[in-house]
Amino acid sequence: MTKASLHLLKGAGYLVSTASAILLAIVSWKSAAQSPLLVACLLGGAAASIVGMLCRWLSYEIEKRKEEK
Repeated sequence: MTKASLHLLKGAGYLVSTASAILLAIVSWKSAAQSPLLVACLLGGAAASIVGMLCRWLSYEIEKRKEEK
């Protein structure tokens, strides 16, 4: 597998994980909507998951650009 295809695979993995976090939040919304604390936890957890994946993706991007120089 080439570096470019590995890079695309990593990106696709992060997109799938982001979609998964969003879908799980949607499914959980109905029961979480009963309590403001649960809503905050649900939104915070989904956001933290997505931000974490973004940070990992950015770290790969930075490493890739350093290797290319």
